[in-house]
Amino acid sequence: MRKSFVLDTNVLLHDPRAIFTFGENDVILPIYVVEELDQFKKAVNGLGRNARAFARELDALRKGGRLNDGVRLEGGGSLRVTFLKDDHTAVPFVAMRHEYDNLILRCALQLKNSQNDTDVVLVTKDTNLRIRADAIGLTATDFDPKPVEITSLYKGHRKLKVDSESIRSAYRDGFAYSGEELNANEYVVLVDEASETHTANCRYDQESGLISALERRDDPVWGINPRNAEQAFALDLLLDDDVKMVTLVGKAGTGKTLLALAAGLAKATDEQIYQRVLVSRPIFPLGRDLGFLPGTVEEKLDPWMKPIYDNIDFLMGLNGRGRRRNQGPETLVDMGVLEIEPLTYIRGRSIPRQFMIVDEAQNLTPHEAKTILTRAGEGTKVIFTGDPYQIDNPYVDASDNGLVHLVHRFRNEPLAGTVTLMKGERSLLAERAANLL
Repeated sequence: MRKSFVLDTNVLLHDPRAIFTFGENDVILPIYVVEELDQFKKAVNGLGRNARAFARELDALRKGGRLNDGVRLEGGGSLRVTFLKDDHTAVPFVAMRHEYDNLILRCALQLKNSQNDTDVVLVTKDTNLRIRADAIGLTATDFDPKPVEITSLYKGHRKLKVDSESIRSAYRDGFAYSGEELNANEYVVLVDEASETHTANCRYDQESGLISALERRDDPVWGINPRNAEQAFALDLLLDDDVKMVTLVGKAGTGKTLLALAAGLAKATDEQIYQRVLVSRPIFPLGRDLGFLPGTVEEKLDPWMKPIYDNIDFLMGLNGRGRRRNQGPETLVDMGVLEIEPLTYIRGRSIPRQFMIVDEAQNLTPHEAKTILTRAGEGTKVIFTGDPYQIDNPYVDASDNGLVHLVHRFRNEPLAGTVTLMKGERSLLAERAANLL
């Protein structure tokens, strides 16, 4: 049965092409949504960009006919702009506050009353508005055309039980696995069926179709040795120059940022594969903000980049490269090996031959993640690290953010890889706090 989907403003602020995702159904746009979008069009952020993008999409559709009569959409559906014809629709059911929300609700209810044979669904990302719609008898749903459940997010590694000969083959020339489908660059812990203590940490190569054991790494990477299998998987991806994008997902203290920095500094200083390590992170405060900070861009960034400096200071102490000379992260910055930059200024840049680390990537929107990746020039490797359960950005959530979006979309790409780190290694206290609180 053909349905009518009434869109809320926040759906179009989230995705300016949302109207094209409803197939052969009717998309209803209350005129009040257009008016509310008009308030965002001058904003110099993602919301303003999306408001302007949708205005252009809507203006282009006018060439296909009058919007109040309905215009055809790609995919077989239609778009129609509507407004309230009855000023008293649903007045007893809503308060006078939330003016635009109420007008959109009343439009949806008016449509339902006039089309008894058609399903009418209000689409909104506002949880409270979905509750209010349900209270007055309207069907309401969230907008996410391809939802990614965080509990079923691709981890990048799995365990497989095999015979002992298969494990020996993995160490020799590779083991051809014919069971369930594996993703490109997925890590596999092979477990001997006869003796579960006999295991092998391996990686799947999509081109050859073989599972091969990881090479033993005896030398530390800038003073860092992996403490568990997941960290070994992460380091293997980080040090592989053929893998151009890596996503590291995990709770606090699992070593995501530390491993990425160690690998980047090793590649930039020891092997000189990259010109420098470029580190950036979204600027979102934890709790109440302190307000504007004085000084230059570098001085303003200093409080936000303290976690990065802490990790680099720790690395320089581990490998003895600066502790004896009383050198710290500033030395690497002065040498041009390390660069710290806010994501605010990344649009329009082209970044060649750099090891780029984007920390706290769970605070990115999917569009911001795309913008960052499309800045990567020839020879650049991009690392995204983050924890989907620690989000400070009010416009994204655990299942709809840039980090999760990248993991889902790139899970089977040969030039990308992901590892979910489960075990905290920062300290016993930090690990217990992460698990108990």
